[in-house]
Amino acid sequence: MKLQTEKGEISISNEVFSNITGAAAVNCYGVKGMAVRSKTDGLVHLLRKESMSKGVKVTYHEDNSVSIELHIIVDNGVNLMAVSRSIMSEVRYIVSQYTGAQVRSVDVCIDSMVIG
Repeated sequence: MKLQTEKGEISISNEVFSNITGAAAVNCYGVKGMAVRSKTDGLVHLLRKESMSKGVKVTYHEDNSVSIELHIIVDNGVNLMAVSRSIMSEVRYIVSQYTGAQVRSVDVCIDSMVIG
């Protein structure tokens, strides 16, 4: 992603952008971690901190705005609507503060729930 400022151009790599987004989501209450679905067995796996960008899909638009899709795993017993709203709000705020990009949408996909 490239942003133009009065002092010049700023380039943010896809991986950095995804890591910022994933870190913002994981810091929300009730989120166990980011998720990825295995192509071989179809099971959902919890990602380690080093690879949390795999649970994030960012779509860049012509007007320098972004759409974000997050795949997460939540703790058992949490209110799914409340957790989703919290993630949407936090990700929208953190991404716009850190990168200056306008966030068009944040979609939260709850792929699994961890019991215990």
